[in-house]
Amino acid sequence: MREKVTVPSGHKRCPQCREVKPHSEWERNKTTSDGWSSYCRVFRTQRNRASYFKRKYGITEAERDAMIEAQGGSCLLCRTGPAEHVDHDHQTGKVRGVLCFSCNAALGQFKDRPDVIRRAAAYVEGNLWNPTLVAQGVYRQPS
Repeated sequence: MREKVTVPSGHKRCPQCREVKPHSEWERNKTTSDGWSSYCRVFRTQRNRASYFKRKYGITEAERDAMIEAQGGSCLLCRTGPAEHVDHDHQTGKVRGVLCFSCNAALGQFKDRPDVIRRAAAYVEGNLWNPTLVAQGVYRQPS
């Protein structure tokens, strides 16, 4: 049985934190009978975040936090940025690690294609656009 709590006008009780809060701490929801969401803004955000990680990556927030701690709190690729974004293989859905925003976005732009990433690394290192010395005064331009 649910306990009966008196709630003043302009307020609502959150079933998660069991506190009576003013409507300013609730999201609007036109589909409910009273026009307000079922949970207060704080717990609704927490529930949505936990649900997102489970639905999208099949992991919990605790598992994500453990991965970040195992990485030393920094991005696996650049090792300088904060590890905040879960990286996964788009074909298999398998989680690979937690990256900074820039590295995760870069992998996404390269569409997780190793051949393109290797060409990009060669380009940055100057191997694709530097001419090669063939003989004294004779250079071969990269094709």
